[in-house]
Amino acid sequence: MLSVLKNTTYRRLFSAQVVALLGTGMLTVALGLLAFDLAGKDAGAVMGTALTVKMAAYVGFAPVINALVARLPKKPVLIGADLLRAGMALCLPFITETWQIYVLIFVLQSASATFTPAFQSLIPQVLKDERDYTRALSLSRLAYDMEALVSPALAALLLTVLSYSNLFLGTAVGFLFSALMVMFTRLPSTEQTTGIQASLWHRTTLGTRIFWHNRRLRSLLALNLVVAAPTALVLVNTVVYVREVLHRPATDLALALACFGIGSMIVALCAPKFLDSFGDRAVMLTGAAVLPLVLVGATVMTFLPPGPEQWGWILGLWFLLGAGNSTILTPSSRLLRNASTEETAPYVFTAQFSLSHACYIITYPLAGWVGAAAGLGPAALALTFIAMIGSAGAFLSWPRHSLTEVPAAETEEANFEQSTGEHVERGH
Repeated sequence: MLSVLKNTTYRRLFSAQVVALLGTGMLTVALGLLAFDLAGKDAGAVMGTALTVKMAAYVGFAPVINALVARLPKKPVLIGADLLRAGMALCLPFITETWQIYVLIFVLQSASATFTPAFQSLIPQVLKDERDYTRALSLSRLAYDMEALVSPALAALLLTVLSYSNLFLGTAVGFLFSALMVMFTRLPSTEQTTGIQASLWHRTTLGTRIFWHNRRLRSLLALNLVVAAPTALVLVNTVVYVREVLHRPATDLALALACFGIGSMIVALCAPKFLDSFGDRAVMLTGAAVLPLVLVGATVMTFLPPGPEQWGWILGLWFLLGAGNSTILTPSSRLLRNASTEETAPYVFTAQFSLSHACYIITYPLAGWVGAAAGLGPAALALTFIAMIGSAGAFLSWPRHSLTEVPAAETEEANFEQSTGEHVERGH
């Protein structure tokens, strides 16, 4: 897996990703504690709203901004997005009202909606070999999981000597380092191409239309819903369950989030071998089958009277939820790469970024608002039903015979969308 780091360009981009993720992880912990300070027992509703604002920025902003910057060189786009994210992170320690959280989160995540799809679409250009790209996906998933493990642990350590507001400074440093690494990286020459010459509307909707015409990508849409349910449960309601229900210290919030990351990390390490042996469909649909079952266990736990034994159940269930998520998230970019060409890749990756986060607009409010109004049990039950619906859709959408490459007809659909003259505006 580490052999892909011999590629200098990928190594620098990966380093930028890792450090930015560490800062983002500390932001998650600090934001949860800030919400608890401002709203107390209603912290789950605040976190749910903040994360819904984040998803709204992703869904509404990502396709439009990608279409606007598609013809620009990637380097200034990535650096500018990182600098804006750093600036917003520096403002967070001065927040005194919940509405201020929502405004800053919207701006910060709009910058992330610019950075992430552009970054992800570069990797297939840097690593053109399929096996190298698969290893890079596992390494990227491992980076996300290490962030979920190391960032909470680092946050827990820093919280013993610092107030949580200082963690926002770590977030800003991570984004600044990311911008620095991108600045000193030579990106692929394909970034200078003019891109698809078509109207803004055509480019904004291109990725979504490619998704609709590809059976495997339609299944990925359903799998996104499966992943969104446990993620919302963990990110929104862990702080309420740990601090309000079990009355455990702030450092235990970091520990619970770390268990979620450990489970995902272990699966990411094994993913290349699993994918070579069983293929994308078997691995991803295994996660789709397991996650609803684990959510049933989490739902049962939330309806039980609080007790010290539930702390162990949280750690175990969060571990399994992280592992299940990784079986879906790690291989997902392989589907995107196989369903796109070099020119359509930014649009397909942006569509996945936007459509996957649209699922969180459903699950985050369910976790936060239902949890605040009716309790953690009903919220977990609602999320379990969401995961079951997504799982059923994934199994029905992905035919058993589609085990290898994307069918030629579906690849041609992407080429058709790229080259069609119906929507082309000549001279633009």
